[in-house]
Order: sequence, then C-alpha cells, then structure tokens
Amino acid sequence: MKDTENVIQTNAKYHELDAKANIIYKFVMNYNDYIKTARDYGTGEIINMVEVHTLTVIEENPGITVTEVALEWNRTKSAVSKIITKLEKRSLIIRKKEAGNAKNEHLYVTDKGKLLSKAHKDYDIKELTWADKTLRKSFTPEEINLFYKVMQKYTEVLDMPDIEKKEVEVVKHKLKLS
Repeated sequence: MKDTENVIQTNAKYHELDAKANIIYKFVMNYNDYIKTARDYGTGEIINMVEVHTLTVIEENPGITVTEVALEWNRTKSAVSKIITKLEKRSLIIRKKEAGNAKNEHLYVTDKGKLLSKAHKDYDIKELTWADKTLRKSFTPEEINLFYKVMQKYTEVLDMPDIEKKEVEVVKHKLKLS
C-alpha cells in the first residue's frame, strides 16, 4: 500500500510542477517566435530582435569585441560571430583591428547602424510601454516588478553550474530529513 501511496504522491507532485512549468514553456516558445520574427523598426531595414539588440549593444559600447558581446548575452562566440557577420554584410557595423594587436577586432556601428539602433530604441519604448500598460490592467506595478525579479532569479538559477545545483539539492534534502 505504501508503494501505491508513493506513486500517487509522485504523480500529484509531477502534475502540480508540470502545470507551472508549462506556463514557462509556453511563454518561452511564444517569446522565442517573437524574437526570431524579422520586422521593420522604422528604417525600412528588415531585421530580427536578436540582431537588432546585438547592433544596439555595439552602438552603446563602441569598440566592443565579439567575446564581450558573447559574454553580455551569454552566447557562444560562434553564435555571436554569425550575427556580427550578418550585421557587417548589411553595412550596419564595421570591424577594426586594434593598433599593435591585429588579433583583436573591435566593433563599431556605421551611420546606417546608428539610425537603425535609434529606431529600434524608439520601437522598443512604444512596444514595452504598450506591454506594461496591458499588464497593468491585470496586475499592480508591484506584482509586475516581482515578476521581473523572479525572472531574473530564475535566469541566475539556470546559469548555475550543474554541480552547484546538485549541492543545493543535497542541502535541501538534508534539511527535509532534519
């Protein structure tokens, strides 16, 4: 009988956690589609969110390197290099070698890139203001801020090395036994 009770408890716990996880999965899938959709930010240039945000990081940090962009966005240098190459082919950025060190390439936006970055910022202000206004119809500002704090902490949890996660789990398990 004890095994049957354990199975029932395990299934109940699974379904409880799965229902919460599905909310996150649906959000991530929808947001993933959203950020990959190419759009015109107001300059006639059709570009997706990942590319335009990368452009804006470069615009706000003249001389940044591919490695620094990768660290900023928690992406591999290879993934960022592909985006940088696309931006360069579209004449939105240029690469410059460091004087005395031909190995390091620094990234700068072109005039065309500056215009697009500014248009992107204007677009985001409108879009994010609309999203905030829409959320405020259902939630208080405090609840919305709490959501962002939870998202930040969840991101930190996902960034934890597996060994740290396991150590946290061991401590939690020991606390349950106490």
